[in-house]
Amino acid sequence: MQNEDLEFTLLKQLSKQWQNIAQASTEIINLNSILNLPNGTEHFLSDIHGEYEPFNHVVKNGSGSIRKKIDDEFGNALRDKEKKQLATLIYYPEEKLNLIVQEEENIDDWYKITLHRLVQITKRVASKYTRSKVRKALPKDFSYVIEELITEKAEVANKEAYYNEIIHTIIRIGRAKQFITQLCYLIQNLVVDHLHIVGDIFDRGPGPHHVMDTLINHHSVDIQWGNHDISWMGAAAGSVPCIFSVLRFAVKYGNLDTLEEGYGINLVPLATFAMETYKDTDCSQFAIKYNTNYNTKDLDLDTKMHKAITMILLKVEGQCIMRNPDFNMSKRLLLDKIDYEKKTVNIDGVDYEMTDCDFPTVNPERPYELTPEEEVVVERVLHAFTHCEKLQEHIRFLYAKGSLYKIHNDNLLYHGCMPFNKDGSFMEMKIGGKAYKGKQLYDVLDSYARKAYYSLDDMQEKHLGQDLLWYTWCGERSPVFGKDKMATFESYFVKDKSMSKETKNAYYELNDNEEMVDKILLEFGLDPAKSHIINGHVPVEVKNGDSPIKCNGKLLIIDGGFCRAYQSKTGIAGYTLIQNSHGMYIIAHEPFESKEKAVKEENDIVSDSMTVEIYGDRRRVADTDIGKELKVNIFYLEKLLAAYRSGAIPEKGTN
Repeated sequence: MQNEDLEFTLLKQLSKQWQNIAQASTEIINLNSILNLPNGTEHFLSDIHGEYEPFNHVVKNGSGSIRKKIDDEFGNALRDKEKKQLATLIYYPEEKLNLIVQEEENIDDWYKITLHRLVQITKRVASKYTRSKVRKALPKDFSYVIEELITEKAEVANKEAYYNEIIHTIIRIGRAKQFITQLCYLIQNLVVDHLHIVGDIFDRGPGPHHVMDTLINHHSVDIQWGNHDISWMGAAAGSVPCIFSVLRFAVKYGNLDTLEEGYGINLVPLATFAMETYKDTDCSQFAIKYNTNYNTKDLDLDTKMHKAITMILLKVEGQCIMRNPDFNMSKRLLLDKIDYEKKTVNIDGVDYEMTDCDFPTVNPERPYELTPEEEVVVERVLHAFTHCEKLQEHIRFLYAKGSLYKIHNDNLLYHGCMPFNKDGSFMEMKIGGKAYKGKQLYDVLDSYARKAYYSLDDMQEKHLGQDLLWYTWCGERSPVFGKDKMATFESYFVKDKSMSKETKNAYYELNDNEEMVDKILLEFGLDPAKSHIINGHVPVEVKNGDSPIKCNGKLLIIDGGFCRAYQSKTGIAGYTLIQNSHGMYIIAHEPFESKEKAVKEENDIVSDSMTVEIYGDRRRVADTDIGKELKVNIFYLEKLLAAYRSGAIPEKGTN
C-alpha cells in the first residue's frame, strides 16, 4: 500500500471520532492550547527496600512540593505553625482531622477557615492543568461542588455570597470532614503529575507489599526494575533460585512475616524441615539481622531456616549455572571444591579455611543434588509462590508498569549501571549463542524477563527466561547488579573475609567521566547536550563527601538510603528528584521517625534542595514526549480538516 493510501486510511479512521469540520477544529484548538500549559511535576524515587512509612510520607508530601505550594500561596499571611498544620492535614487528612476535632473548641470556625485555605491551594495546584484533566481527578462524591469552588472567583460581587454559602452548607450538613479529606487527596494527586520508581521496592524492610498496594492505587506511575525487584519477579515466575534468594534475604533480615502475613505464603513445610534436619547442626554463621519489631522467640527457628534455605539456594544456583554455560559463572561452583577433612575450600586454586562445613544435606559426591526431603520442600514452596494471588497481582503490576530502563522527556532512567569493561568498552554477554552489549543487552534481558512470566507456547524460552531472571539478579554482566559476584558462599563459610568482597563494575569508577556518560546517552539515542541519566542502586555516601550530582548534572544518583540499614553509612535517609516546569532539583531527606509523630507533632521530613538545572524558559507540555505525540495528532487532524474542506472525506453528524 502506498503512503498516500495509508494516510487516507488513517484519516478515515480519525473521521469516525471527529466527524466534521466543527469537531476536528475544536480538537485542534484544544490540543494546541494544551501544548502551552506548564509541564506537570515529575517525582523520582529509588531504592525503597520495603521501608513503607518514609516512602509513603515522601510520596504524600511530594518531596517538599506541597509545603512549597503552601509557602507560595500564603507567604507571610500564615504563621509557620499554621503552615505546618495545613501541610500535615494534606498528608494525613483522616488521622489529623481526628486529633483536631478533639482539640478545637470551635470546630465549625476551624472548618470554615481550613476549607477556604484548602480551596486556595487546590486552585493553585490545578492551575497548570486543563479543566478536563482536573475534572477527571475530582472525587466522585464531591466533584460538582469542588469544581464550582475552584473555578469561581469569590471576589466577583455576584458570586461571593454563592461561594460562601457552599462552604457554610458543607459545614452545616455535617460533611466538612469528608469534604476536607477528599480535597487533601486531590491536592496530593495534582501536586505531582507523575511518579517514577527507579528500582528496588523489595527486600530488607518489612513493608514492600504496602508499597506495592500504594503504587497500584497511584494515578500515574512507572517503574524501572531493580535487582531486588527482579528476584521477586523471578520467584513469582517460578524460578527456584530466585525463590530461595527471596527467602534468604527475608530470613536474614528478620522479615519472614512479609511473606507469611503480607502475602500469605505458607512456610510451614520449610520450617518443619529446618527444625528436623538442622536440629543438631552448627548454625552460628547464620545470625539474623533483626530490627526492633522482630519477635526474638523465633530466633532459633529462623537461624535454622536461614541455613536450610542457604544450602538449598547454593544447590539450585549450581544447577542453574551448570545448565547455562553462557552465564560464564563456573567459578561460583564451590560446593564441589570443599575438602571436608581439612575444612577448606579451593577458590581459584587457593585453599581457604572454612568457618563451617557442617552440611547434613550435602553429598560430597553429588553436592548439587537435592535430598528427597529438600525436593519436597522446594516443590511446596514453589507452589506457594506461583499460586499466591496477591504476589501475582503485584508482579503483574511490575510487568505492566515496569521495564529495565525508560526514556522519558530526555531522561534515561535505569536502576543499576551500564556494564563496562575497565577500558571503557561495553561488556558483552552471550545469550543463546549471540553476543549482546549496551542497549541491546538491556533490551534482550527485558524481553526474556517477560517470556519467563508470560510465555505459554515455547517452554524452552520460558525456562531460559526464568534462569536469566536469576542471572539478572546476581550475574556479573547484569545491568542491575553491577558487581563481579554475589559472594553468598564466601560471606557465610570462608574465614578470610577479604574473599567476601564484591567488586563493583567499572561503571562506578567511570561515572565521573563525562565522556562515558555521553557514550551511554548516545547508545540510547539521546542528545548529551540536554539529557540526563537518573540512576539508583548504590547509596551516596554524603558524610564521606560523595555527591549525587555528577558530570555537570548529566548523571543523577538518587539512592541516598531509604533503607535504615544504609543510613549510618550514607548519613542521610534518601535522595529524591523533582522535575517541574522551572527546573530539576535533588532533594536530600533526613530520617523519618514515624507516621504517628508526623501527625501528632506535625514533624515533616527535613529536606534540603540542590538545584541541578534551571530552565531559561518555563518548560511547557510542548517540550515533552506527550507534546511530541500531541503535535503528531494535530498534524493529522489538520490533514483531516483539509480533507473535509476539499470533499475528499464527507462530513458526518451535520444538519
